[in-house]
Amino acid sequence: MAPKPVLMTVDDDTDVLRAIERDLRRKYAEQYRILRADSGAVALDALKQLKSRSESVALLLVDQRMPNMTGVEFLEQALEFHPEAKRALLTAYADTDAAIQAINSAHIDYYLMKPWHPPEERLYPVLNDLLEDWQASFRPSFEGIRVIGHRWSPQAHQIKEFLSRNYIPYRWLDIEKDPEAPVLLNTIGTGDQQLPVLLFTDGSSLVKPTPGLIAEKVGFRVRAEQAFYDLIVIGAGPAGLAAAVYGGSEGLRTMLIEREAPGGQAGMSSRIENYLGFPSGLSGQDLARRALTQARRFGVELLSPQEAVGLQVAGPARIVKLADGSEVSGKTLLIATGVSYRTLEVPGIERLAGAGVYYGAGMTEALACKGEDVFVVGGANSAGQAAIYFARYARQVTLLVRGESLTQSMSHYLIERIKQTPNILVETNASVAEAQGNGRLDALVIEQTKAGERRTVPAGSLFILIGAMPYTDWLGDIVSRDEHGFILSGTDLLREGCLPSGWPLARPPYLFETSVPGVFVAGDARHGSIKRVASGVGEGTIAQKMIERYLEEM
Repeated sequence: MAPKPVLMTVDDDTDVLRAIERDLRRKYAEQYRILRADSGAVALDALKQLKSRSESVALLLVDQRMPNMTGVEFLEQALEFHPEAKRALLTAYADTDAAIQAINSAHIDYYLMKPWHPPEERLYPVLNDLLEDWQASFRPSFEGIRVIGHRWSPQAHQIKEFLSRNYIPYRWLDIEKDPEAPVLLNTIGTGDQQLPVLLFTDGSSLVKPTPGLIAEKVGFRVRAEQAFYDLIVIGAGPAGLAAAVYGGSEGLRTMLIEREAPGGQAGMSSRIENYLGFPSGLSGQDLARRALTQARRFGVELLSPQEAVGLQVAGPARIVKLADGSEVSGKTLLIATGVSYRTLEVPGIERLAGAGVYYGAGMTEALACKGEDVFVVGGANSAGQAAIYFARYARQVTLLVRGESLTQSMSHYLIERIKQTPNILVETNASVAEAQGNGRLDALVIEQTKAGERRTVPAGSLFILIGAMPYTDWLGDIVSRDEHGFILSGTDLLREGCLPSGWPLARPPYLFETSVPGVFVAGDARHGSIKRVASGVGEGTIAQKMIERYLEEM
């Protein structure tokens, strides 16, 4: 049985240290091992020993004012040994400025003011939230799902992305690097020509499984429980999740359908630092997980992975056709399918997709990139966030930007972070002309677009984030879309103040209502939307209120 994860508190004041240890034990002793240290040096020695024994540290709660080594200095050094541990400072009022600065310098997650009594109000709620976040990304040492495969296998990459984005803990075993991998294959009688393989705790296995098979095995719901819903939401990105949360909270029978994983494109973001209320930022996966927990709390039903492939209107019913041939019916429909990354149409890219060439941030590949040269194509926020994330692992990250600079397409805070990261190189007026490699990416041909010059450079991984196109083709001609495929709604449907052709009602379309009454749109798939997480959440919330108004008039 794996040892309990560690909560460590550090303070040179014996009375304070004893008090905080007492409060931690009272609340968390059943799930965690509580350790204390009276100096930063002693605590660092303990962290080194824990690291050597592969024990996990969930939380470091450290006093700021300590002799010889401040709390911030300790947390900066502790990053080397346990980078995934949550970090919190205990501070006096006079140290508030230092604590705020430490959010950037030591990457602390929170600071708590002394005194923290009563702990039920001023300590436990904060620590509960930090530990819940840590548990969500924790990869425990106990037996769980194991994935065996080749690093350069597109299908293995797809499986890792599916498991990671759906919050299913797994252990990756590279057949070329992990000696345990061939032994496990031998025990189940599978050769290394049948990879990837998933091993489950019940002794069963799946060879080259699809995401659908994995979902069925781990118990995901892919069939609707009810015959009819008040609200069907297609897409579990920020807009769809917000609508589902508010729909469920208002008592609507709500169905949420997602074809890949909750979070949408935002769920692939390594760090969102400008979302209101999270001064130290949060990952897209964290945001999606929190929202999904809220939705389920309000009784929202989730089908995932399940894909909508068609829409039919039959009187008051809106019928969604699904990829497996089944149908889901409801009074109203919200389309929040978002966008997909545009493909890079140059030689070699398609052939090497999933084998060194990836669309999106591809965070599951980060550890494999340690010490390598990584290239990121794109000039918007998603590309900047990816570059900063991969810089933690790669020897060098080169950000290739087609434009003259980053200022027109990227937020100022990200540009400043990139400037402060020494192993990120930004190349403007640059693009990928060709990807080279046999079975895996080996090199890129980079073109300087102004000078027309090309050069070939070695490359281990290429991540492409070059804009997006709406995921709306499945709708056909049922709802009106613009020339780029984005869905028209509200006043955008009016022509010289007149109702759209075929509109059956005397009133004009509601805000976010499409050319079909009762069918609404929110988020990135909507014509004229602002491509930001906060705006997606806002649109989903507003759309749900318009849906309530529509239901009242039925």
